[in-house]
Amino acid sequence: MPDDAAFLQVRDLKKHFVLPGGLLRGKTRHVQAVDGISFDLARGETLGLVGESGCGKSTAAKTVLRLIEPTSGTIRLDSVDITGLSRSELHAHRRNMQVVFQDPYSSLNPKMTAGSIVAEPMVNYGILDRSGRRERVAALFARVGLRADQMIRYPHEFSGGQRQRLGIARALAVSPQLIIADEPVSALDVSVQAQVINLFVSLQDELGLSYVFVAHDLGVVRHISHRVAVMYLGRIVELARTRELFADPLHPYTKALLAAAPVPNPRRTRERIVLRGDVPSPVNPPSGCRFHTRCPMAFDRCKVDDPQLLTPGDGRQVACHLYDTATPARSAA
Repeated sequence: MPDDAAFLQVRDLKKHFVLPGGLLRGKTRHVQAVDGISFDLARGETLGLVGESGCGKSTAAKTVLRLIEPTSGTIRLDSVDITGLSRSELHAHRRNMQVVFQDPYSSLNPKMTAGSIVAEPMVNYGILDRSGRRERVAALFARVGLRADQMIRYPHEFSGGQRQRLGIARALAVSPQLIIADEPVSALDVSVQAQVINLFVSLQDELGLSYVFVAHDLGVVRHISHRVAVMYLGRIVELARTRELFADPLHPYTKALLAAAPVPNPRRTRERIVLRGDVPSPVNPPSGCRFHTRCPMAFDRCKVDDPQLLTPGDGRQVACHLYDTATPARSAA
């Protein structure tokens, strides 16, 4: 995807957390939660962000929103560099990027009615008067599959799926163009997951929304995403169109990740790729390729040389020395 088509551009984004009391030989110790990721997102596109727990995908999503301040790198939203904006300067741009959180209960204020929760972003931005906001909230309730008479209820009176619909309605309240969904269906029953995912898809078709969709469920990611970025220990190791990635994964970690996913048909089997050892600590990641300690295809170079994202063809990117004859992935300044 060409850079000028990107609505969101992330370049070499890093987020390192300082460990409290973490001095070792006079040096401060850091958790390298996100360590130099880059990607583009077009208007109306969904980018799935996947990987094992602790790989940094949720931290990456919150850093893009600047709910967590980045250590370094750049974030451009609709051609505007928002990386170094002050809190007051960022306020206007926050209207254009909203979030749906993982837990549909703790992300809602239990002391506010459902209608007030959805209206609150409009109040913050001075959108419409009270009667106008009430009409818009009722319309948003209908759009996400809730009834207008439920506006006076409190979060505890809703089911988990309904609470997540409330979270989606709140995100839509100020008409954003970008929504970052951080594991939005992981706390829901499977049948409810399908309803919420289909809601995301229909809203995108209707409103032209762009999504960064963080998930660990590969079936969900496959259904909703146009492209998928696979993260391992704070880095993107592969990025490709969804169909290509699931049909022909390139990186050894992506292959193992897909092989571990359950097969819905009990008559079909899939060869499992068993990775040795545990995920290394992000406080002290391995030298060279971060995956080499578990990779069944690792060779000597992998232990010392950190692979860069390469483009072997068709716009997909992979960080692996097995493809080191490919073209380096293009990166904006």
